[in-house]
Amino acid sequence: MTDKIVVMVTCGSRAEARKIARAVVEARLAACANVLGSPVQSIYRWKGKVETTKEVLLLVKSTRKRFAALERKIRRLHSYDTPEIIAVPIAEGSKSYLRWIEESTQTSSRRNLYAARRSARVVGKVPE
Repeated sequence: MTDKIVVMVTCGSRAEARKIARAVVEARLAACANVLGSPVQSIYRWKGKVETTKEVLLLVKSTRKRFAALERKIRRLHSYDTPEIIAVPIAEGSKSYLRWIEESTQTSSRRNLYAARRSARVVGKVPE
C-alpha cells in the first residue's frame, strides 16, 4: 500500500471541474487532475427525494498527507453544499509515477530537501 490517493469529486459543470482542477494543481495539493470528458449521470438521495443529475467527474491524484488541505480547497471552490470528496488509496503503481506524485505535491522546502537527498545518493552522501 502506498500513501498516494485518487480523490473523486463530482462537479456541477465542466467549468467548475476545470477551475477546481487548476487550483489544486497550482497549489501543489495535487499532482494531476483529470476532468472526464462526458458527463456522468448521478442518482442520489437529497433532502428526502431521489434526484437525477448530470455531473462532471474530476479525478485528482495526491497524497494522504495533502488530503486535509486538498479537501478544504475543494470545499472553498465548490458550488455544492455537500460535495463528493472521496479518497481511494492507490495500492500499487509505477514507481516513477508515484515518485512524480510525491514530488509534485511537495512544498518548496520539502522539494529542496528531496532534491538534495536525490543528488546525495548519486555521490554517496545523504544530507542530515
